[in-house]
Amino acid sequence: MTLRFPVTAEDYRNRARRRLPRFLFDYLDGGATDEQTLRANASDWHHLTLRQRVLVDVDQVDTSSQLLGETCAMPVVLAPIGLAGMMARRGEVQAARSAENAGVPFTLSTVGICSVEEVRTAVNRAIWFQLYMLRDRDRIEALLDKAWAAGCRTLVFTVDLPRPGMRHRDARNGLSSPSVRAKTLKIIHLLSRPRWLWDVALRGGPLNFGNLSDVMPGANDLDAIKTWIDSQFDPTVTWDDIAWLRQRWQGRLMLKGILDADDARQAVDCGSDGIVVSNHGGRQLDGVASGAGKLPDIVTAVHGKTAILVDGGIRSGVDIFRALALGAQGVMIGRPWAWALAAGGETGLNNLLTGLQQELRMAMTLTGVIRINDIGPDQLDQTGEKQ
Repeated sequence: MTLRFPVTAEDYRNRARRRLPRFLFDYLDGGATDEQTLRANASDWHHLTLRQRVLVDVDQVDTSSQLLGETCAMPVVLAPIGLAGMMARRGEVQAARSAENAGVPFTLSTVGICSVEEVRTAVNRAIWFQLYMLRDRDRIEALLDKAWAAGCRTLVFTVDLPRPGMRHRDARNGLSSPSVRAKTLKIIHLLSRPRWLWDVALRGGPLNFGNLSDVMPGANDLDAIKTWIDSQFDPTVTWDDIAWLRQRWQGRLMLKGILDADDARQAVDCGSDGIVVSNHGGRQLDGVASGAGKLPDIVTAVHGKTAILVDGGIRSGVDIFRALALGAQGVMIGRPWAWALAAGGETGLNNLLTGLQQELRMAMTLTGVIRINDIGPDQLDQTGEKQ
């Protein structure tokens, strides 16, 4: 039976599965190797039990917060997602408009389909820009200038992708394989989704990486483009490169992909304005800890010296509350916003973000807090924690 009124992230995921070509849904949905970390990212939040409090005046619950100097309607940032512009027609533009409508920041991926200029012209609120350290340092300089000229003042630098992870779903679907069999399989997947083919591929072009289209080979061949992008990730990057980036970038700098307390301290020493506790959505190294599992140690390690966001497995407003209770100032959500966009376009994402805020407000109401800054360890029921 078709779900006519999707509400939760899982509802939108199920609808996205029916609307996207198989190889594209699996690219978005999948993780590294056996996907143990992918599953733990979501399930580990469920081990945290909230402490319900009653008969508290919660008439004026306020979900607004400050994230890196920006006022947000709730402490949520739309995370960068590569190829997001293929989830819906000009997907990054729709997502940025939805984020602005919800009063939260949107982060554009280096390997987004829409360019930073295209996205910026669609909204009034400045967007955040995510950067990978590519082998071509001149290209890095050009991207930094491009982002700054488009009004971006927060740079999210991803540190956990020296090489792409082993993603078996992608391999099974023939992604980036030059074989005739692989290309035939993808054509079959595309033809099985005529609605997507018409709306996104035919009406939504060009489907290339807008921020890199001037230097990439085969502008209309996504396999060739992905192969080129994968070859550009630089495994030689060290903390010295972060120090160079800190000097080069005039705005706020966040390091995304921190999963170790020592690395968090190093990020502080390098002058980062914030970090994102993240394992890349379980897409890089399977078997590492979840964001929920590592967040408390990292909060303790940095002693409030830098802003801390967390991502990975955030699926509800209750999960947002749990992350704040563990010490994060905010969260990034990735797959849920892409699922909602694929399932229902800008309207679907608007509805999802509205639902997340309502769930967060309800969690605050029934734990007896009225401000985001009031949320902390006291709102967790340690005696009721699941084992």
